[in-house]
Amino acid sequence: MVLEFEKPIADLENKLREMKELAKGKNIDLSADIHSLEEKIQSLKKETFQTLTRWQRVQLSRHADRPYALDYIYEITNDFIELHGDRNVADDKAMIGGLGDIDGRTVMFVGQQKGRNTKQRQERNFGMANPEGYRKALRLMKMAEKFNKPIVTLIDTPGAFPGLEAEERGQGEAIARNLREMFKLKVPVICVIIGEGASGGALGIAIGDRVFMLENTWYSVISPESCSSILWRSWDYKEQAAEALKLTAADMFNNKLIDGIIEEPLGGAHKDMKLMASRIKESIKVALAELDKLKPEKRIEKRIEKFCAMGVVNE
Repeated sequence: MVLEFEKPIADLENKLREMKELAKGKNIDLSADIHSLEEKIQSLKKETFQTLTRWQRVQLSRHADRPYALDYIYEITNDFIELHGDRNVADDKAMIGGLGDIDGRTVMFVGQQKGRNTKQRQERNFGMANPEGYRKALRLMKMAEKFNKPIVTLIDTPGAFPGLEAEERGQGEAIARNLREMFKLKVPVICVIIGEGASGGALGIAIGDRVFMLENTWYSVISPESCSSILWRSWDYKEQAAEALKLTAADMFNNKLIDGIIEEPLGGAHKDMKLMASRIKESIKVALAELDKLKPEKRIEKRIEKFCAMGVVNE
């Protein structure tokens, strides 16, 4: 999959591939030309990805090859045991969770999971959790608290599922309960937005002592398309909506709504998943080392203070 703004880079990479095949097939020395083209490609990549618009970052966050929650979990942990069900209604496959080992320390992971192909996307409901998904997430977080295990949430959702059945089963109540209970968790909570972070669907597992965003992700009360359809009665203004929403990681950090940005490999997280996973892992370890120094009561106090300070303006 090549995004519109990536096409000039893809064209040069195709030329580079053809040049290498020609040099190999005809036994011609094209090393100087190949080196020159490689430098040109690298320069164009840096120029392109350092000047992305907000809408382009939204597109990159949805890239078909982008790693999902389980990809990172299996890469970060030495082993992972997935846990299922909310012990009430069902096992929501859009919300995943379980225990994993990070360099000898057991961590409870919770996250939204999308699918790679049509069948998986239907099974995972495109990463849009039902109430039972949020109740499963809360059950696992309470279990982590009981056994004194830190919690890491990986957020990637276009929003909570807005279907009639979800509303009948208490979608709003389930998310609201998660917000309340996550503020009171006695164990360290680290939240990482790895893709899309839309509305209450994202916020339902995003109340943490540390909230990080990957470089090419977004976090907002509404998607650019939905904002465009409300304000302009059309999706055609999604780029303007993205600019107005100021939803990128840099915007969120500047507005003090997140605690840090995790840099992605040049071209996006999908270009080097192992490197991206190692950076996420290191950020988690550093944050846990800081949070371990605080008593549970102090962590809760600082967590509440952080979120209560958001949006406050002194004139």
